[in-house]
Amino acid sequence: MNTRKPKILIIYTGGTIGMIENPETHALQPFDFSHLMDNVPKVKKLDYEIDNFQFVPPIDSSNMDPTHWRDIALAIEENYDRYDGFVVLHGTDTMAFTASALSFMLEHLCKPVIITGSQLPIGEVRTDGEENLITALQVAAARDEKEGRPRVQEVAILFENYLWRGNRATKMSADNFNAFKSFNYPELAEIGLDIEYNKNSLRKMKPHPLNVCTDMDTNVMFLELNPGMTEQTLDYLLHTPGIKGIVLKTYGAGNSPSYPWFIKKIREAVERGIVIVNVTQCVNGGVNCNLYETGNSLSAAGVISGYDITSEAAITKLMFLFGRNYSLNMVKQLMVTDLCGEISSPTDISILQNFSDH
Repeated sequence: MNTRKPKILIIYTGGTIGMIENPETHALQPFDFSHLMDNVPKVKKLDYEIDNFQFVPPIDSSNMDPTHWRDIALAIEENYDRYDGFVVLHGTDTMAFTASALSFMLEHLCKPVIITGSQLPIGEVRTDGEENLITALQVAAARDEKEGRPRVQEVAILFENYLWRGNRATKMSADNFNAFKSFNYPELAEIGLDIEYNKNSLRKMKPHPLNVCTDMDTNVMFLELNPGMTEQTLDYLLHTPGIKGIVLKTYGAGNSPSYPWFIKKIREAVERGIVIVNVTQCVNGGVNCNLYETGNSLSAAGVISGYDITSEAAITKLMFLFGRNYSLNMVKQLMVTDLCGEISSPTDISILQNFSDH
């Protein structure tokens, strides 16, 4: 029987969880993780070997960008063989973007990368940060008793009562402790008195060397439709200098205005070599281009269906694919291909829509 203590690396990027009140000024300031045991004494009860890697200075998640995703990915790559799992502490505002990006960047990931944070600083009396941190460490250390392999072999977001697949989750609340939710994919685990893993939802990876891809092309953007959008506005946005890919956030099941000028502008953009992905503005469900004529018109103009992918995963996936210098046809093909659990086929969507909400 293997009695070795789990080895976990905490990567502290910044965010509310890493703030603590200065006793003199009462202002919030970054938390020094070299004193982790003193500030979160419960961690000692886990009996793990825990090390930490800190961003200097810590990054507010609103300032998070692909260069920081690269730093996280490289820190995991450098320490991959030395640790059983990784816990990334991160601000909540862009956590779903980071989780999605890392899921693409860490190809063949076979170990847990658990991203967590908090709504209140870890030094507050009623903070959610302490429990989120401790539970994230437990998940990162958890192994299947029969196979001895990590229970979680992917990038995941842990927040309050649930563990979500990272590239399926979205921040849904600015002030609720259960701030994240995955509407189109079941939870990986439910956290109560015990941590109940959903074995059917977890990725099962074959052992394979980690391959880290850090080149992300940021010449992409969101274009969200709104009633009253003018031809001039649409034309201006579609001619954004240097733009290669657009996540078009449409209505309902992937619908847009059917005005001839609208479809013409979209078609011309596709013909110029811009990859346009149709993603619904709704948080639940996905794009079905065959349901209404307006969705059909977009498809006929060369717009790709995003099916049930989140907007966070769609935009980071475009960055990733363009960063690999793939041809336009390859980017289009891979955008509708499931690379790491981020998208379902139309058949899978109908099945997943039947799982119960929480």
